[in-house]
Amino acid sequence: MFTKERTTAIDGLELDYQLVGSGDPVVLIHWGVGTVWAEPFLAEPALVDRHRLLSYHRAGYGGSSRIEGPVTMADHAEHCWRLMRYLGIERAHIVGHSSGAVIALQLALDRPDAVRTLALLESARPAPATKTQAAFRREIAEPAVRRYRGGDRAGAVDTWFRGVFGSNYGKTLDNALPGVFEDAVAAADAFFGQELPALQQWSFTQEDASRITQPVLAVLGVNTAPTFPERRELLLSWLPNAESFDLSDATHLLHMENPGGMAEGLAAFYVRHPLSAAA
Repeated sequence: MFTKERTTAIDGLELDYQLVGSGDPVVLIHWGVGTVWAEPFLAEPALVDRHRLLSYHRAGYGGSSRIEGPVTMADHAEHCWRLMRYLGIERAHIVGHSSGAVIALQLALDRPDAVRTLALLESARPAPATKTQAAFRREIAEPAVRRYRGGDRAGAVDTWFRGVFGSNYGKTLDNALPGVFEDAVAAADAFFGQELPALQQWSFTQEDASRITQPVLAVLGVNTAPTFPERRELLLSWLPNAESFDLSDATHLLHMENPGGMAEGLAAFYVRHPLSAAA
């Protein structure tokens, strides 16, 4: 489980974090549906034996500070950079999953010198204008938000999980991360109230993508929901230095279903693009 430390030295913002392992730093940015996310990575020798892993709870999640009002993707990226600086991490490999991948992209735009590589695990955006994306908004996102606004937090999370992870998500999550559903319900205000609106307002164009010259690993689970392959194809066509990685036996849950395969994929990527090669 997450063993936290707490810092209040970031402009009054408290962020719970954990450091595991040794070696070149890897920063893990969790998804938007709760904080119980990084544990499978923290137990994988392929990463822990070779790298210093920083896992933290973003603002609004877990034991970290709540922020009243809107919180943008740029805000989250700035919090990540400030935590890195507080811990003496000048440059790192950045891993982001789902909405965490959006924050990783924003960090690369805002603080490029702090980013050696990006691993984008099924980014939540950008989303091409296709029937698949429209159906996701109509059939999953909008019903989930309506349930949340109606006071049914658990129902909102269940609707979202079924649409993103598949109808049989419960057993997989219970085996990989016990308590993740309850964690997501506890984070419903941050996710449905702040993060989803911020994602909709986030702008990322082809011109923005052209500015990200760091090596990028664009990850896709081979059994994932249909929205994510389209999003990855868009990123692969936009980013100038991106390569694809398909994770077998995985949906959007990725490293929760195949932690060893995901850890080995990241470790091999870092061997090809070591931190020492950065300018």
